[in-house]
Amino acid sequence: MALLDVARGDDRHTAERLTAEPVIWLGTVRPDGRPHHVPVWFAWHDPLVLIFSMPNTAKVRNMRVSPAVSLSLDSADGGRDIVLAEGRATLVTRADQHPHFLAAKFREKYAQSLDDTSFEQWRATFSQPLLIHVQRITAWTRTATGVAYRVVP
Repeated sequence: MALLDVARGDDRHTAERLTAEPVIWLGTVRPDGRPHHVPVWFAWHDPLVLIFSMPNTAKVRNMRVSPAVSLSLDSADGGRDIVLAEGRATLVTRADQHPHFLAAKFREKYAQSLDDTSFEQWRATFSQPLLIHVQRITAWTRTATGVAYRVVP
């Protein structure tokens, strides 16, 4: 079930940013409790985020210990347009564990960024799919009278 109500202007704007932004910051928790944040490519389909990673990275090791993650878009509009999310990560181990339409969205979104590398070649390196089930979104959006703050749900 979708978290954002795209009939609302602020939620529609948040959904558009989550769809169009090229990079999201992924936050995981190291085994010693320290945070670890990295910029990643991603595909969004409310309430899911699909990320591909090299398998032997800190973020993957961290997710094996704790599936709790945070996601953050870079701020926009002079700090008046901020999107944060919280969720739980699944390390996908079988092809049937992630929605393939989301992988297609990912491929389409980043096709230009891969230059002469095919998606299949790129996926050979970034072979670990990470599926994030977003459970909460916090967004600040500019309005005619200032900035609106919204937490969903």
